[in-house]
Amino acid sequence: QVQLVETGGGLVHAGGSLRLSCAFSGSSFTTYHMAWYRQAPGKQREYVAMVTKDENISYSNSVKGRFTISRDNAKNTADLQMNSLKPEDTAAYYCNAAGRGRTYWGQGTQVTVSS
Repeated sequence: QVQLVETGGGLVHAGGSLRLSCAFSGSSFTTYHMAWYRQAPGKQREYVAMVTKDENISYSNSVKGRFTISRDNAKNTADLQMNSLKPEDTAAYYCNAAGRGRTYWGQGTQVTVSS
């Protein structure tokens, strides 16, 4: 059973940076696409960024140029470096793993950006 544990959330001023990390366990990490999603209060969960098992990367338009997703296949982690944070980036951030016909979610980590 795949387990995902997110760490690194917190409170930061606008313009600041945070780095989120997702620890993957329970299966072969290199066979999964890894992604980050976020959900603000009262809104639907939205896609943020993805790094595929072949290390192709994509971003939503709202974070492109500010966020960087990466994966470390030796450590079984997928990180999200977030720079130039804005108050509208405030949300719970969720790690997602997709592969072998299944999708898994972490429990989420809160990011709050003050103006």
